[in-house]
Amino acid sequence: MKKGYLILAMALLTASMRAESKYDKYYENLPVEIEHVVPIEFPKNALNIAQFGAKPDGETLCTEAIAAAIDSLSKIGGGHVIIPRGTWKTGPIVLKSNIDLNLRKGAVLVFSENKELYVQKDDPRDGSKKCNALIRASKCENIGITGQGVIDGQGFFWRPIKEKKVVRDGGLQEVWDAALELGGTLKQDDKTYRLWYPFNLKEELGIPDIAATPEIQEKMRPHLVNITDSKNVLIEGVTLKNSPKFHLVPTRIQNLIIENVTVDCPWWAQNGDAMDPGNVQVALIAGCHISAGDDGICMKGGVGEKGVEAGPQRDFLITNDTVYRAHGGFVIGSEFSGGMQRLIVKDCMFDGTDIGCRFKSAPGRGGWCEDIWCYNIVMKDIREAAVLFQSGYADRSAGGRGATDSDDKTKFYPEWSNFHFKDITCVNARKAVDMVGLKGLPVHDVTFERVQFYGVREGMTIDYAENIIFKACQITPQKENDIKHASGILWDGKPIE
Repeated sequence: MKKGYLILAMALLTASMRAESKYDKYYENLPVEIEHVVPIEFPKNALNIAQFGAKPDGETLCTEAIAAAIDSLSKIGGGHVIIPRGTWKTGPIVLKSNIDLNLRKGAVLVFSENKELYVQKDDPRDGSKKCNALIRASKCENIGITGQGVIDGQGFFWRPIKEKKVVRDGGLQEVWDAALELGGTLKQDDKTYRLWYPFNLKEELGIPDIAATPEIQEKMRPHLVNITDSKNVLIEGVTLKNSPKFHLVPTRIQNLIIENVTVDCPWWAQNGDAMDPGNVQVALIAGCHISAGDDGICMKGGVGEKGVEAGPQRDFLITNDTVYRAHGGFVIGSEFSGGMQRLIVKDCMFDGTDIGCRFKSAPGRGGWCEDIWCYNIVMKDIREAAVLFQSGYADRSAGGRGATDSDDKTKFYPEWSNFHFKDITCVNARKAVDMVGLKGLPVHDVTFERVQFYGVREGMTIDYAENIIFKACQITPQKENDIKHASGILWDGKPIE
């Protein structure tokens, strides 16, 4: 009898502990069982950076004060580094285990435009120089960046700008004029339009170059937040803006929570990705609002053997997020050699993105996919395809011709399979579906159920694909489809002509 009571008590305790997780609400009625994130807590200790001499005047560097607050908390087991209301200028920040960088409402953390502050020592492998991320951590446990404040990377002083993109395509002459006002270096992007680099800026700005050429300096651009090889990472409530490159890059993380975060980046920003988690196991991205200069929420999985060693990106839930003008709303690639397993995207909106769901890779960078679900999604004003599979993607840097950037293109082919699209509505897109696999490795085993494409200007392109099933779908107005090198392409049980 006592044993029965003990079992019952343990069951009730487990249920009560389970109910305490505020994230459980996101995991109801999922199409496949995935591992849940675990809440992350920090010690209650708190230190205000003003206690260490930081000044909110937007001019005085607070780098040492922030580092001192982090070190002091770390010595007593961790806690919250408080960034209070005001504008605080800083150089690079290195977080430690059990530290939460907490930005209070009205706080703006502005990173210095002095590139020299971020340069690493020469890479012993090839003699090159690289830049540290503006906020970074590695091999840590329990890391937080939380609050209601703003983190500004001042990316304008780092990123090249394409005249074709901002003036011709965007009508933003004022952006181009603002760049020229800083000085810089102009090069020809094509026969008509130019490319501006923030290199050799006006001397009175006091922003020295950190490389011999604008092209080399361009490749040194750092991410805004880069956390690697760590466990329990919480990014909550803050606004990330104007990164020199990608905004949030968590890599090889176990238990990642990104909730109610805003990413605010100009649509024309070169490589202005919002969120690029890579080889992450167990994650939640919920309630975020994203405007990006490149991909919105982009799944990465490493290149080649290193990607395989890091393990698959798995047990990911992306829900209640809105992505505005970005290259892709939900994206996989281009590198995902470690694989993708149990990714769920639901209850999201992609508004004005170039592509809605974008899956891109190339030989040498690809991997495998298993249980990828996209459902209850609304897309509107999509400039290109609502859904795109691309197996021959080539990344093109500013001023570059494009390359797949892989060491061995004879293996690590992208295998796009086991995708499920359900209850999706897309209004106004150039194309409904653009699906191109590889000869010998087609896109295969993909289902579309109750997916509605309204106001499309083109139908579907399907090339090198097998077992693509459409159930109760609609393309309005009906358009001709371009289908070749394909088999088992069924629309409500009948082969598509």
